[in-house]
This record gives sequence, C-alpha cells and structure tokens, in this order.
Amino acid sequence: MNLDTDICYRAVKSRDHRFDGRPVCPAVTPLLKNVAFYPCAAAAEKAGFRPCKRCRPETSPGTPAWLGTSTTVSRALRYISEGALDDGSVKDLALRLGVGSRHLTRLFKNHLGATPIAVAQTRRVHFARNLIEQTSLSMARVALASGFGSVKRFNVLIKQVFGATPTQLRQRAKTVSASENTLVYRLAYRPPFDWPSLISFLEGRAIPGVEHVTPEAYRRTISVNGAAGIIEVAPVAGRDHLMMKVSLSDLDGVIGLVSRVRRMFDCGADPEVIAGHLSTDPLLAPLVKRRPGLRLPTAWDPFEMTIRAILGQQISVKGATTIAGRLVERLGTALDTPRDGLTHIFPAPGVLAAADLAGLGLTTKRTETVKAFSVAVADGRLVLDAPLGVEDFAARMVALPGIGPWTAQYVAMRALGEPDGFPASDLGLKHALPGVDLATRAENWRPWRSYAALHLWTSLND
Repeated sequence: MNLDTDICYRAVKSRDHRFDGRPVCPAVTPLLKNVAFYPCAAAAEKAGFRPCKRCRPETSPGTPAWLGTSTTVSRALRYISEGALDDGSVKDLALRLGVGSRHLTRLFKNHLGATPIAVAQTRRVHFARNLIEQTSLSMARVALASGFGSVKRFNVLIKQVFGATPTQLRQRAKTVSASENTLVYRLAYRPPFDWPSLISFLEGRAIPGVEHVTPEAYRRTISVNGAAGIIEVAPVAGRDHLMMKVSLSDLDGVIGLVSRVRRMFDCGADPEVIAGHLSTDPLLAPLVKRRPGLRLPTAWDPFEMTIRAILGQQISVKGATTIAGRLVERLGTALDTPRDGLTHIFPAPGVLAAADLAGLGLTTKRTETVKAFSVAVADGRLVLDAPLGVEDFAARMVALPGIGPWTAQYVAMRALGEPDGFPASDLGLKHALPGVDLATRAENWRPWRSYAALHLWTSLND
C-alpha cells in the first residue's frame, strides 16, 4: 500500500478526531522530517516503534487504510479480528479464502507491510492492554481472554511491545472494577454515529426472550464456547465510543466476542467516505444529509438472523417477531438467571434441524425452508460467510428451497455485515423510490449499497 506522506501529515496536524475516532494525541506534533507512516500498527511495531502511552492508538476503531486493500486481504482481516488465527493457522485461513498460504502472506506484506501472524499478534497484545488497564481481571485471565495460550508468551510480548510489564501497565492506569465474570469495554468509532436510527431499527426487530432493546441500550443473550451470558451496549454522551458490558460465565477467549459486537454496531465504518460516495446521487443526497453517521446493524449470530429473515418472508415484521418468540420459548436454552426479559439462548442449527415446528404459526412451505436451511448449516454444507463476495454467497443461499434473492441479499447485509448487499425487490425500497429501476440505479451506489438501502428504509419513517 502506497501512503501519501503529505496527506497523512495533514491529517495528523488537523487533530480531527474523525480520522481516528478517539481524542487525538495531545503531544506537540513533530516535524514532517521526523515522522514515518505505516499502513497498520503491526507494520509500525515491526519497524521498532511502540504504541504511544498518551493517545492510545490501539483503541482506534480500525484502520481506514484497510478499506483500500484487496478483497482477499480485507476478508482475511475480518476473519483475523474474529479469531481465525487464535486457534488456527495461516494455512487454514488461506484455505478459507481460496488462496495459498504463501500468496496470502505476500498480499499482507504488499498491502499492510506485515504478515498475518504479526497482525493477529498485534490484535491480541493491544486487546490485552485494554483489559489490563480497564479491568481488575487477573493477568492469567487477561492472557486467556486475549487469546494467548501461554501466560509466559503473554508477559514477553507485552514487555516487548509496550516497554513495560503487565503489572506496570496496570499500576499506571485507573482500572474499572469488575468481577471475574464481567467485562466493561469501550467500542470506539469514527463520528458521526446515528445511534437513534440504529437502535430504532433493532428495537422493531428484537426477538422476545433473546433481545431487549430500548432507546437507551441494546441487550441480548449470548453463548460463547458453551458459556451463557448477556451483553449490553449503550452510547456514552459526549464520547466517540459505545460502552459494552459483558456478563459471561467464562471470559476466556472473549477477544473474539468484542470483535463480533464491534461488527454488530458497525464501529469500523468510515461514515465520511460512505456519505461522500452516496451523496453523489441526487436521490440519496438529502437522505444522507438528514442522517449522518447511519450504521449497518449486523446480527450477533448469522444463523439466528437468517432464521429471522426466513420467518419474515411475506409477513409483517411484527408477525415474524411473534413467531420467533414462540420458537425461542419452545426450543431455546433457558438462562439460569433471567434478566430484563432475557430468558433464552436462540436454538442452535442442530436443534432446529431435528425439531418439530408444528403449532408455531408457520406455513408448510416456511417450515420446510427453516428445516432445510438448519440442516444445511448443521451438517456443514452451508457456511455463513461470504469469502468470495455477496453474489457468491447469494447464489449458495438461493440454491436452498424457499430462499429467493430478497432473503439472500438481506441476509448478506444483516447477518454478514456485507456493505454491498441490496435486496432490489424489497417493497419498502420500491415505495421509497417509486418509479425508479432500483437494480440499475443501485449499481452507482456500489460498494455501499447496504447503506443506501438503510437510508431508503429509514426515510419511510419520515
């Protein structure tokens, strides 16, 4: 990746928090001749630099430069953020992407100046620092929660990257009081962030017993590595981050959970770039101006989201929500301690594949679709990701009985967080732009068609 030094330096001098999504460094800006720029933190660390102890660069909401990398590298980065290299190898990751491990490593070096292993290591180390300074978890628990298999390796890397031991880092910080089963964590983003629109969208589609949504916060049940718990996410007034609270019976490996929640609330988006592109269309420009910072609400669990989408085919949102609630009550796993209307974990694919769905209010055809989809996911024939892009994923989805293009594109948007999904046949979209050939017009909105769809849906509320 070729970085324009002059542009990068102007961004540093501006001290504009839109470039990094957090308070910019308060230190005196160095002269250009004393500055070097790198595509990512891993590349800078490889060159011998350590993270600043004042401005906390590791808390930034993602690297905008990654948006310009190849599709393969971008998807690899997403998989790494979700823990692909915590337990797996680069070879496994490459196979998942359909390329060779040497080629993947070469792409990473060309685009990011660092190997996949180095990127994953930087992710773990920086996440560990946040836990050290924001929680009271023991260092052994911090190591496990951050994806380290060895406490010794954890200690060595922390000292190597930050120039201080884990204990020294904690002594310098004001920790957040937390139990061994609770994590409080900041999810940084680049402003603006349209929380009201996002939470309204989620509130209208919340599954009873699994999700509890109010204008002030989003809460839901989760299951991570067999451990049941609850997450809560809420905005923080005057700050460019959301506050996440995780209550889980076992926090080991929680680093992957944080990545999933960040994706749920689209914290890695660059709203300036998206708005700038969509505003070139005169039909979208006023909608984008009305709601700056509109985010793509993505599901915690792609399987759950897809079932919810299948239930919603050709019926109202309220009707689909009611049936989803019945499904959860009958087949979901009950929490030991219900709270705030949260009572169950959504049933797993294997459970739905073998379940009797009679009496839930589903038509025979819809029942067959739910069963066929659940079986395909349970036996591994259908993997809920899009390694080759939206269209490839949609083609695999529509091959299943009862799933058409609308469902496939909607699932790509909401379940996988794909920024370019677009259900062109959606009646709401047609109502928002009557008389417009949406499929043709939307070609001009690539690669942000999902955000265009959200703007159109949200405009119906006006």
